[in-house]
Amino acid sequence: MSAHIGVTGLAVMGANLARNLARNGYTVALHNRSVGKTDALLEKHGTEGNFVRTESLQELVDSLETPRRVLIMVKAGGPVDSVIDQLTPLLEAGDIVIDAGNSHYEDTRRREAALAVKGLHFVGVGVSGGEEGALLGPSIMPGGSEESYASLGPMLEKISAQYDGTPCCTWIGTDGAGHFVKMVHNGIEYADMQVIGEAYDLLRSGAGIEPAEQARIFTDWNTGTLSSFLIEITAEVLAHTDARTGRPFVDVVVDAAGQKGTGRWTVVSALELGSPTSGIAESVFARALSSQKEQRVLAQGILQGHEESIEVPESFVEDVRLALYASKLVSYAQGIDMLTNAAKEYGWELKLEE
Repeated sequence: MSAHIGVTGLAVMGANLARNLARNGYTVALHNRSVGKTDALLEKHGTEGNFVRTESLQELVDSLETPRRVLIMVKAGGPVDSVIDQLTPLLEAGDIVIDAGNSHYEDTRRREAALAVKGLHFVGVGVSGGEEGALLGPSIMPGGSEESYASLGPMLEKISAQYDGTPCCTWIGTDGAGHFVKMVHNGIEYADMQVIGEAYDLLRSGAGIEPAEQARIFTDWNTGTLSSFLIEITAEVLAHTDARTGRPFVDVVVDAAGQKGTGRWTVVSALELGSPTSGIAESVFARALSSQKEQRVLAQGILQGHEESIEVPESFVEDVRLALYASKLVSYAQGIDMLTNAAKEYGWELKLEE
């Protein structure tokens, strides 16, 4: 049985993308460095579609129809290069190598150029939606050559999320454009989460509104102009009570945030492009500051904050909503400005008007 596409790297995201492809009628060849993950996926989900079990990259390549499509889903950086180095000698001109992880776009540009010399297509694909999206329908941002999209695009469009019948997937542009757009998307999301957190703190510290009541406020906000996945899950988190302590979950969870790199990459790239992404930059700095908890606790014991009660006007909740909405718009506008500058710098035809 010839497979339509192969997936190597079967951690959660890779496994869910493979399952999504199989659920949509594609035969998927599976490979993982540890065969145990391949067998575990087949044992739990093998009835969801047609899968081909392989134990080596050679078996994976041999199982694929031509032009071969191989989707790599491993950790960004060195691991991606390692898989590419092992994979490319097994492929033929016209085959397509796909990196669907959160790789840095400059790495994608380098890899695309190197594989093009060998007659191979390299496609850097941004995938947004997390583990659930990978399985049920993500937003997909593929770069690479237009020729590669002619072969790969229909498949990606079919497994992507759909909005009013339109797939949330389109060809972004050559070389690293797909991963660049995904990077900026994540940077905007950093800023979005930061301003949501600040809105929560204003309502809690400024107006004394407890999490349970805030959950109702955010649920109401999610029916209007602020409607979004992040507002929806904020309401769910604020409504949640910790079973062990009986306290609001938001008061129990560790108040320190980390990052996976895409927000930081966005800010560094913005500086290089001369794009003023101040909202995104401040959100990255806020995460870095939050991770320095020992220092924050020490400072809190030394520095006295303002403890006098403040009279809160009746319009306060609405004022916070409007401030949150305005802050979100600023983040999006700064991200789009950065994309505009990048399109000029790298010659990408980003269709921002669409």
